[in-house]
Amino acid sequence: MLNQHPHIIKGRDVVADDWSVLTLDEGQTAESVEVPAGKIIVPLAVWQAQREQLLQRADIGIWFAPDELAHTVKDDLGRFGVVAVSFPKFTDGRGYSIAYNLRRRLGYQGELRAIGDVLRDQLFQMQRCGFDAYATRPDRDIHEALKGLTVFSQTYQASVDTPLPLFRRAQRGVDAGAAVQDRP
Repeated sequence: MLNQHPHIIKGRDVVADDWSVLTLDEGQTAESVEVPAGKIIVPLAVWQAQREQLLQRADIGIWFAPDELAHTVKDDLGRFGVVAVSFPKFTDGRGYSIAYNLRRRLGYQGELRAIGDVLRDQLFQMQRCGFDAYATRPDRDIHEALKGLTVFSQTYQASVDTPLPLFRRAQRGVDAGAAVQDRP
């Protein structure tokens, strides 16, 4: 089955989505499912089962379920125009780790998209982990969800989007060494 959102959030803009996400229907297998023409994001299992045929196409992306490991395709990551991570439930946070690993450990530089049960409240933290595109739930207003990227003006912790923690980024009004020397 193909799922397509008419619009996604990419960067900080709402744009038309020209990719479709392939999911397996009951009874279909990764080996036998037909991958149609066009820009298609396929499940990891389909990529692994049909890799030789799909290598011929430039319009293929891949998506990971929360229990799959990104390093299984580390040598092929540069081939994908889009890598997506599925959030089957908004309470399932494993996708954040997948995104972080794709960006920091595997060096993926392309579009990293969150798909599935993606809500406004998650976007800021998803961005911190390396996502730069979001296919929000179709029953929610995507323009309202876009506001989730600007909820906070500063972050304390280091992450993919800000490699240094706040204490390393902030200018201090007093030189710590001088303050110690001035004490009686």
